[in-house]
Amino acid sequence: MTDASPSTAAAPWPAGTLIDAATLADRLRASPPPVVLDASFDLADPGAGARQHAGGHVPGALHAHLEQDLSGPKHGPDGRFRGRHPLPARAEWAATVGRWGIGPGRAVVVLDRQGGMMAARAWWLLRWLGHTEVQVLDGGMAAWEAAGGALETGSVAAPAAAAPYPALDAEAANRLAPTIDAAGVLAELGRVPLFDARAPERYRGEVEPLDACAGHIPGARNRPFKDNLQADGRFKPPSQLRAEFDALVGTHDPATVIQQCGSGVTACHNLLAMAAAGLAGGRLYPGSWSEWSADPARPVARG
Repeated sequence: MTDASPSTAAAPWPAGTLIDAATLADRLRASPPPVVLDASFDLADPGAGARQHAGGHVPGALHAHLEQDLSGPKHGPDGRFRGRHPLPARAEWAATVGRWGIGPGRAVVVLDRQGGMMAARAWWLLRWLGHTEVQVLDGGMAAWEAAGGALETGSVAAPAAAAPYPALDAEAANRLAPTIDAAGVLAELGRVPLFDARAPERYRGEVEPLDACAGHIPGARNRPFKDNLQADGRFKPPSQLRAEFDALVGTHDPATVIQQCGSGVTACHNLLAMAAAGLAGGRLYPGSWSEWSADPARPVARG
């Protein structure tokens, strides 16, 4: 184990968005410390995140699995395909959060090894439940290790389970983390900003390794989630993110923005970046391209 003594100064992020390694190290020495969730995951190898976590993690960090914890069934009760990573049922997610020992007012820090793409999903889901005391570790595990942060190996004992999180009703939670379904997206095409967080080649329809067909939702603009990051994997400064999103959103109310990606995961990265830039609101289309492209009746654009 390596002693943690990060010295990087805290970035001026809005509350409830990002935290740096030095501040996390300080808070882990507090009582109670924040609950730390390691959401590392590899789409090509679903077991990789758990192995990485076991091989070295922030002390006390629990592993949050994208498919087992942060997603629900791909098909609804009616058999309809809901996308590759649909939202979990709110009651089931509340029970999961409770098992992690998270209750109202308990600070949570989420991280990963994928540039924040999985951590942002967990951040968004906690807000969707009504929990606002959550931050993403800026730079993830790479930043933690670069700052000399302590590492533990092996499994982590489950905390004393709390009761299921007392979730807000759907209307109140939707004000914190609003969503929109495929019918709503179709109705608003061309009227509000719609952003696609996938890689440019997938957005253009040149390749499609995962979903039913290649292309993008007509009218969507490409904002790859990696554009939110600096070369070292940390988020760009709030002022830079604000300038970039202001240019994309234009005169529209940021709350009208729709964010989507392949399966509703990296779209949360754009929502986190907007929040870090001081642009509140923005709606997630959870099914994203995976759900949209599964219905041949829905329009598709390429290029």
